[in-house]
Amino acid sequence: MEDRGGYGQFCPVSMAAERLCSRWTLLVIREMLCGTTRFNDLRRGVPRMSPALLSKRLKELERFGVVYATRKQGGATEYHLTDAGEDLRPIVLGMGFWGQRWVESQLTLRNLDPSLLMWDMRRHLNPEPLPRRRCTIQFLYPELPQARRNWWLVIDAGDVDLCGFDPGFEVDLLVTSSLRSMTSIWMGLTVVRREIEAGRLELDGDPAVAKAMQQWLGLSPFAPEPRRVA
Repeated sequence: MEDRGGYGQFCPVSMAAERLCSRWTLLVIREMLCGTTRFNDLRRGVPRMSPALLSKRLKELERFGVVYATRKQGGATEYHLTDAGEDLRPIVLGMGFWGQRWVESQLTLRNLDPSLLMWDMRRHLNPEPLPRRRCTIQFLYPELPQARRNWWLVIDAGDVDLCGFDPGFEVDLLVTSSLRSMTSIWMGLTVVRREIEAGRLELDGDPAVAKAMQQWLGLSPFAPEPRRVA
């Protein structure tokens, strides 16, 4: 917690806020609730957070009894939620559902980030509709700088890997879209078919993989929540 002097109130809301409402803290907890345990993977879920600040937040959460660290064979450190941390699940999910219901979608779509989108897609992808063999799906966002334009999802035996460089496998499906369109699909604001019909999404490759995209893509866990007008 940054040195802000606290709220100086005995109310449990203020005491919880002193521990959880510093910048990035809830997003770090969100990543851990999604099953992320390693430092570098946590960074992929919060790509705009500096490594130094992430390390600081993890130490704070350890001190507050929300997170504990374990050292694995080979020296790697893993971070896990304590019972107190796991108890935050309905609170964090509740905030997400509130945001999906009440935050205007055009505001949501100002905050576009290809690395975060692809990382989320990687961990929620449903391999069941895909071929049983290794399957490689390339995503191309033409409007982005060359270094962030191409991404690959490699699905093999139910495992999903995300690559920001060409893995060297034959591509089963090339998905060409604006980042805004793909984020809209992921957030449940539109669907694959609608974006194709509008000319904002192109699929080139295996027809079966293309046809099943809405099923294997999976969506944000908050996507089913209906939007309302504040």
